[in-house]
Amino acid sequence: MGIQTFSGLQEMTEFDYDIAIVGGGLAGLTAAIQFRMRGYSVIVFEKKSYPFHRVCGEYISMESWHFLIDCGLDLPSMQLPAIKKLQVSAPNGNLFTADLDLGGFGMSRFKLDHLLYLRAKALGVEMREGQQVDHFFYEDGMYRISMGQDSFKVRLALGCFGKRSNIDLHWKRDFTLDKKNALNNFVGVKYHIQTDFPDDTIALHNFANGYCGLSKIEDDKYCLCYLTTAGNLQNNGGIKEMERAVLFRNKHLRRTFESSTFLMNQPVSIAQISFDSKDVVFKKVPLAGDACGMITPLCGNGMSMAMHGGKIFVHLADQYLQNQISLIEMLHRYEREWNRHFSRRLRIGRMVQSHFGKAWQTNWFISIMKTLPALSKKIIRSTHGTPF
Repeated sequence: MGIQTFSGLQEMTEFDYDIAIVGGGLAGLTAAIQFRMRGYSVIVFEKKSYPFHRVCGEYISMESWHFLIDCGLDLPSMQLPAIKKLQVSAPNGNLFTADLDLGGFGMSRFKLDHLLYLRAKALGVEMREGQQVDHFFYEDGMYRISMGQDSFKVRLALGCFGKRSNIDLHWKRDFTLDKKNALNNFVGVKYHIQTDFPDDTIALHNFANGYCGLSKIEDDKYCLCYLTTAGNLQNNGGIKEMERAVLFRNKHLRRTFESSTFLMNQPVSIAQISFDSKDVVFKKVPLAGDACGMITPLCGNGMSMAMHGGKIFVHLADQYLQNQISLIEMLHRYEREWNRHFSRRLRIGRMVQSHFGKAWQTNWFISIMKTLPALSKKIIRSTHGTPF
């Protein structure tokens, strides 16, 4: 799809760009591509430099397959692993298996983000890498972004700055002020490995106060990514010590760790992950991706949700930029549509998350899932969306 032209917009003399996107993850990059394909001038701010790794399970639901192709990625030629089966183990080793109706595919964020970044640049998106935005806000009919000595005025801005950011702290968003609880103080750790595991299966192995995902990505590699509490890490003195003391109690995890070749010198990690509810729009600033709501990784599909949310926003923002609706109406519609598509999935994710962590409760939950396949099928389907 080529870049479309547009008409009836304000002259650019008072604005540096039509669109500014703060955060160059999946929501930010795909939104930038969509805006540029509609003919808008776009700048993206990303504090790191591409390509780079992110903590992520790297299983992508098939709901986003055609969307990524529409964004310009030639997925069929990449021969990516198709994932159609789910395997879940309890801390005691009890194993549950199920088919994934929609399924997914595997690709590392290192590769996917970089391909989207190259596509955005080829379309003419201005990329500002390796620089952190200090603040941005809405004022006097425009959005203002400050970054060191630089400042920008744009017609519309979108916050896609991930799970936790300096901007969240600057804004004093509610979830950054909440006391530590069962939903807001997690640590994520990711490795790339080579191992002996079925190409078409994603595994979710539970351990005390956490769970670990395993699935194939490109180039005969696998993503091994786990989530646990900060307390689990602190109580065991470090990542390696915690893995041996806690994760290895699950025999499936122990076998994976001991029999695999680890391809990274050090794992990629992130702390202070929160699954608490977040605003979709904060002080007239629209948000997308993990910045406005993060589904628990055990439910998967966070990447597809991020891209889908960005697509919803672009469609409505286009109406605003074409003077068909007001800014307030656009923001109201975006918040309503976002909640219609994702709020139930997030609630179910939190519910499922609440059953994992305590060994006895997880063992019990897996046993129930095995004896009531209809229930397990319903839960799996409720955390997945449909192609968009």
